[in-house]
Amino acid sequence: MSDLVVVSLECWDDVWRRNQYLVDGLLRADPDLRVLFVEPPADPMHDARSRRRPENGHGTTAVGDTGRLWTWRPTKWLPRRVDRGFDERFARAIRDAAAGLGFVAPTLWINDPRMASLMTVTGWPTLYDVTDDWAVADRPAAERERILSGERLLLTQAAEVVVCSPELERRKSPDRPAERHPIVVIRNAVDVEDYQRPRPRPALLPAGRTAVYAGTLHEDRLDVDLVAATARALAGEVAVVLVGPNALGRDATERLRAARVALPGAQPRDVLIGCLQYADVLIVPHLVNDFTDSLDPIKLYEYLAVGRPVVSTPVAGFRDAEDVGVAITGRADLVEAVRRVARAGQRPPSELADWSERVSAASDLINRLADQRP
Repeated sequence: MSDLVVVSLECWDDVWRRNQYLVDGLLRADPDLRVLFVEPPADPMHDARSRRRPENGHGTTAVGDTGRLWTWRPTKWLPRRVDRGFDERFARAIRDAAAGLGFVAPTLWINDPRMASLMTVTGWPTLYDVTDDWAVADRPAAERERILSGERLLLTQAAEVVVCSPELERRKSPDRPAERHPIVVIRNAVDVEDYQRPRPRPALLPAGRTAVYAGTLHEDRLDVDLVAATARALAGEVAVVLVGPNALGRDATERLRAARVALPGAQPRDVLIGCLQYADVLIVPHLVNDFTDSLDPIKLYEYLAVGRPVVSTPVAGFRDAEDVGVAITGRADLVEAVRRVARAGQRPPSELADWSERVSAASDLINRLADQRP
């Protein structure tokens, strides 16, 4: 491979997710690879409505220590219902940004089904990487139709389709034409060595026992009412801490704060890992529905790597984990389970898949795509 354009659902930041682990691994494995990482559009108007500091996009910006990785982010000034031509301009701008870096007929990696038009605008060999089943997420009708339309196009026309869980393979395979390559499962993993290297106790953790959740706070996954009720019931015994970017709405955030849930926001990786290592219990108070049942949670691997006890609602990944350190409980019993497990202490880390294994599988697919370039 030589050039790769990744259209991501997340920004390249300190909170590493699947895309960043895979892209970083691919860059280190192939000294000739160059990557343009396209971040989701900045939306200053939505930021202001959500009482967040408005952010603007940026031009191509070199990141990392390889000298072969750039990020690029546009700004969406108006809602799509007003600016109906935004997506078409976005696709053309991605093509132009890649050309500005000297990319010629790169391989395209799409994570966001709403950007399926980029595949047809450019004609680049395309890999569609499905990490969440956005087709069943609760979205406004217009956005849902964009997701469904984009996914139909990608499932039928993309040269390769990758999913992170067997459940996603089961759901998406009926829409994949028989003449196309079958859907490939590349599960998530963890940087085992990094997560098991001791860190100092982060100052952000409250004194006393803590129940820590790590990950983006999102109402598609997080059971906000359950978290608030748990924090109130455990007040004075165990402090509930949610570490990660806050994508919750204003009302949900205020309900958590009223229950005295600690919301320190996104943290550098060393601090995040320290929070996991020093937690008395790691929690997964997730909703259980069609959307969460499609997931292969990265936090499962990260939680198990640090050797702390885990309490989870019966969501995909955790409910299937064959690990004595994972306690599965219903909503009604979560408080007592956290209270009991918080006293249990350390347990041995599990045998886990490392991201290096997933990078090798992704490299094989992308090389197969690169062979299709004109």
